[in-house]
Amino acid sequence: MTRKTTKETVKEQIVRAMKALPDDATFGDAMDTVYVLYKIQQGLADSEAGRTISHEEMLKRIATWRT
Repeated sequence: MTRKTTKETVKEQIVRAMKALPDDATFGDAMDTVYVLYKIQQGLADSEAGRTISHEEMLKRIATWRT
């Protein structure tokens, strides 16, 4: 599989995602799909900006959730 060299616009990403939904998809399905795309974009922007933590740090944080 090859990667596209041109960046898709947000609109193009949404249209592609909507076309991939089944014919019986609900408005909720569509909204969930757009929200996931949005959160992925936010995560990629955070990563590019260096706003990340190590795997080890995440494991430490998760461990505190159990107490």
